[in-house]
Amino acid sequence: MLDPIVNFFTRVFHWIGRGIGLLIAWILWPFLAAGRWYTKRGWIIRGSVGLVVLLFVGLYAYFFAQTQMWTGFDPNYVQKYNLAARNVSAGEQVSAASGSDTSRTCGRSAIVDVAADLTDFNVNQNAWISSMLLYKAGFFGIDWDNTPFFDNKASFQRGVNQAVRRTAVELVDALGRVRGTSQIDNDLQRARENIQFSENSWYFGLNPFGPKTPTPTFYRTAVQSLRSFNDRLVRCDAVFDARADNLIQFLDRIASDIGSTSAILRERSENFNGGWFDTRADDRFWFAYGQLYAYYGLLHAANADFEDVVKQRSLGSLWDATEQQFSSALQIKPFIISNGNEAGWIMPTHLATMGFYVLRVRSNLVELRQVLDR
Repeated sequence: MLDPIVNFFTRVFHWIGRGIGLLIAWILWPFLAAGRWYTKRGWIIRGSVGLVVLLFVGLYAYFFAQTQMWTGFDPNYVQKYNLAARNVSAGEQVSAASGSDTSRTCGRSAIVDVAADLTDFNVNQNAWISSMLLYKAGFFGIDWDNTPFFDNKASFQRGVNQAVRRTAVELVDALGRVRGTSQIDNDLQRARENIQFSENSWYFGLNPFGPKTPTPTFYRTAVQSLRSFNDRLVRCDAVFDARADNLIQFLDRIASDIGSTSAILRERSENFNGGWFDTRADDRFWFAYGQLYAYYGLLHAANADFEDVVKQRSLGSLWDATEQQFSSALQIKPFIISNGNEAGWIMPTHLATMGFYVLRVRSNLVELRQVLDR
């Protein structure tokens, strides 16, 4: 009586096995054909082709290593700055000899230090993935962002860079000069121009055609400009305007930037429920993670740079609570990103979880801004 059922499942598994075999044969066919062609050539051609193959194997090994090793990554990196021990706002004069301008010393900007360090982390401590040749080539012509492989670090780096770009704009437009009465600082302007450069430029490009300066070179120049500004600020040769209205504007910009990311997470979470099979969920998640990673340090730095304002408005406990929200979000580091249905019970929904923390962070930033604006 069970024979028809057994025969049915036998046929099903037979065709499944045959389908898998055909798929594997289709995938391996180009390599087998190339192997047959290679064995029939002379030693000169085989040697030349072998060297090319070894070159590509080496390039892919390097590419794989750089995408998997995250040098210097530390969700608690803000602690190394020890800003709680600093008792001076950015740009505030802290010492001077009797009537001698040359001996003046002013507080350096922690925001500028963190922005420079984050960019250094992206392009000096690690390879900048988005402009690597093999990343640009993709997976058999498919953009790596459209696959589940090798794009997590690139997305994280772009999230960090997004926060630094936003900060560079605020440094030029408001924080690095007395609004309406001084010119734009040249170092900050150079930093903004360089950090805004295209994220995927390699040594050669097609549009426009010809050699190019790669992205990491521009970002390294931005690091130098930011540190040059801070060196001048310590000598009191530059300006950091640590006023309450500038802090309000800075918090507004961060909240707006994070809010935009929240909308991206929400759109992906609501309209795509592929669980572990959503190939774009990982780059959305790690972009948001990188953005929060950078803003965590920048907000911690702003607390030190605007120390007088924070004390005068009694923002200490609220500011600490906001930083704690950032820290909590950075503890979410799943091995595989899943974009499951929020009501599902098999596949988790990491995008919705990250979106929840992003909204909590934004809510705290809005509350900080409201207290400052009273």
